[in-house]
Amino acid sequence: MSALAKIEPRPVLVRTVLVVDHDLKIEGLLRGVLDPCLWAIQHVADKAAALLLVQKKNFDVILTSQRTSGQEDIELLRKIRRVRPHTRLIILTDVGTPADVIASMRERAFSYFAKPFSVHTLGAMIGMAADGPCWDDGIEVISATPEWIRLLVRCDLRSTERVLQFLDEFAELPDPERHDVAIASREMLLNAMEHGGKFDPTQIVEIGYIRARHMVTCRITDPGDGFTLHDIPHASVANPADDPLRHLAYREAEGMRPGGFGVLLTRKLVDELIYNQDGNDVTLVKYIGLENPLH
Repeated sequence: MSALAKIEPRPVLVRTVLVVDHDLKIEGLLRGVLDPCLWAIQHVADKAAALLLVQKKNFDVILTSQRTSGQEDIELLRKIRRVRPHTRLIILTDVGTPADVIASMRERAFSYFAKPFSVHTLGAMIGMAADGPCWDDGIEVISATPEWIRLLVRCDLRSTERVLQFLDEFAELPDPERHDVAIASREMLLNAMEHGGKFDPTQIVEIGYIRARHMVTCRITDPGDGFTLHDIPHASVANPADDPLRHLAYREAEGMRPGGFGVLLTRKLVDELIYNQDGNDVTLVKYIGLENPLH
């Protein structure tokens, strides 16, 4: 008789994503992001059918139709969360407004995309929604209007990526300013999360964002003790002129992630970068539609 223990196969838990409407591009994206052995994709014709189905069955991720407005999708989210309060719903819409973005955050949508949007970014967001742990408390709207918003964000990478997507939609900037502000805000928020909050999910970073007619500002306040720009050996901004890559050796020795160019890059992308006395509160200023705004 064999001494080997009998190994019983364990059933694989298949999770499900619900897609409102049927878009071949979205279908292909989902199949590229989600493991077909672990995920099943189900379609419904419209939001009414989605609501009926959600009342009978739980879905791990829901994607709305691009053919409905952001306002319609938010109303669907409200109704779904009455039945399934922790539903991870990503809003896809042809028509969106800053007010809709604010409402989607208040109703705890997982993310929000208005056309035109990056398929790559959407794919990454779907991956985060599919694999992430409990997320509901990651972003809190303290106060907001279509021109001004104040948020509290949990110090983790998933909340960082989610809030940056919301802010990108909220600002409604033209290119290339949209790209510049998005990259600069990401660099400064990651700095705040990593060095101020230590990526500790019990810590909070505050974000204030203003969209004026010819200007956008993003203020980020972290819970850390701060720093001075000339006393941060892990950053390129503190490198001497004769050794522009000195910080890389320091980061490697300290086991830090590659990088350290955030402040230097941000200074190139925005018009003004202003720190408070302690270095734990920074404001980015980008002027829109003005030639030589500082002259």
